[in-house]
Amino acid sequence: MTTTPETSARQSREPWEPALSVRQVLGLERVQAGQPEVVAGAHRLDRPVRWVHVAEAADVGVMLSGGEMVLTTGVLLAGDEDKQGEYVRSLDRAEAAALVLGLGRAFPAPPEVMRRAAERCGLPMVVLHRPFPFAELTEEVQSRLLRRKYAAVSLSEAVRTELTGLITAGAPVQRLLDEVARHAGCPVVVTNLAHRVLATAGERAAVDDVLRDWERIARQAGAGSADGWIRAELGCRGERWGRLVLCGYGGDRAAGRLLADRAAEALVLHRMLAGDGTHGGASAGSWEEQSARSLLTDLVTGAVPARQLLPRARAAGLPVNRRVFVPLVVREREPDRPARVLRRLGLPGIAARLADDHVAVLLSLAPDQDARALTAHFATRLRAEPDAAHTVVAAADARADWTDVPAGLREAQHVADAVADSATALDPPPVVRLRDIHLRGLVRLLRDDPHVQSFAERELDGLLRGPDQDLLPVLRTYLATGRNKSRTAQLHHVSRPALYRRLEAIQGRLGVDLDDFEQAASVHIALLAHDAQQG
Repeated sequence: MTTTPETSARQSREPWEPALSVRQVLGLERVQAGQPEVVAGAHRLDRPVRWVHVAEAADVGVMLSGGEMVLTTGVLLAGDEDKQGEYVRSLDRAEAAALVLGLGRAFPAPPEVMRRAAERCGLPMVVLHRPFPFAELTEEVQSRLLRRKYAAVSLSEAVRTELTGLITAGAPVQRLLDEVARHAGCPVVVTNLAHRVLATAGERAAVDDVLRDWERIARQAGAGSADGWIRAELGCRGERWGRLVLCGYGGDRAAGRLLADRAAEALVLHRMLAGDGTHGGASAGSWEEQSARSLLTDLVTGAVPARQLLPRARAAGLPVNRRVFVPLVVREREPDRPARVLRRLGLPGIAARLADDHVAVLLSLAPDQDARALTAHFATRLRAEPDAAHTVVAAADARADWTDVPAGLREAQHVADAVADSATALDPPPVVRLRDIHLRGLVRLLRDDPHVQSFAERELDGLLRGPDQDLLPVLRTYLATGRNKSRTAQLHHVSRPALYRRLEAIQGRLGVDLDDFEQAASVHIALLAHDAQQG
């Protein structure tokens, strides 16, 4: 069937208009009383019926606007086979949903010419073997369509009001999606234009089932071959940046169409109010960052078992089959920079800010790639960026098993925290690993132990309670540089005599001799513990 500009205009006027299928109409009790028989176009019985039209005119096609089920006795067509064939073809050109012919005086049996024409056109043709009042069928179908339309519009307005209220109240976008999933009773997925998953909502097991083979079924849904999958485009100012998909919606399709449209409107409005909706690319990027952040946060916290997160990672575009994973945590002033460097280098992976200046990065490499060299390359390029000289890149060893990734991310986070506040962080190596943080890492692991906390308070009490709080940074630098007086004086921009006076004051306050290795080590450990607790 050819789609003309007029057809497209008809379809775009009310794409959500509720309809019954030809099959549903034929299943109605009143219709069954007429003993219907499908004689042509049986493979098209799922076509929507938008209206029922009783017509005996031979040129009825010019009166239709598409989607009508036409009822006729054919009284004006009897005896003229040319008219019969043209009548069916005109219905097809008008995109009628089906033709229902009541057998009787004009046609005691299904006319072969009309049957063949309908079969060629793919137009469902039904004959009624028993006399049947067309008015009853018209009344039945019209009332059902009106009820469906009213129910769909009511749902649309209720959902719009509810979502607008959530946006006004400042609800996060996930709250909106959860509400849409509740109304839909099926998983809801937001994707970019390349079918990568940006966000999901719905019952967790059902969502995971959808995501396990996401790309294949998403493309099927895009081609219209997936039953119950309803899409709505996301974008603004004429530029699309994503899609919202109701996955396996089981209700009336018109209602589902309305629900998807209202949800899409709300999501776009939410992004615009958040300041991300001025450009399609910006919106998509923001969604992708949120998706990566949600995944990496769940991995780090262990809130969701790693194996359950595998479908989400795959659907988000992260390669996971036969891969080696490198967990990284970056202490970075500009949290968007690691993701930009990843894209620039063409490295497969995801990056997202976890909190403050912590950015988690997960590289996904092929087994034959040199994970250590590529990690160093990424770190070097990242630290070569403007104002990134003091960026800390902490890494755990590569993981061949996805279930080991959470422990790796937590290890990298521990390393990043341990090194970031030390004096040596002024010039850290390109990639810092667990073996590089030595005592500092051990103390940080034990920072919540009450015995360690008590030890730190006891050892540093004289300085912590004293009026000269500027002595503590001097002590920190002096111990971190291996008690190098010249380097400490240089870093604090003071003369050697001035430094000596400060060191004497520190020793007097603490009651220790910093030239004694054991006493200096004790103070150093206490200071490391204090800094770890403050961090």
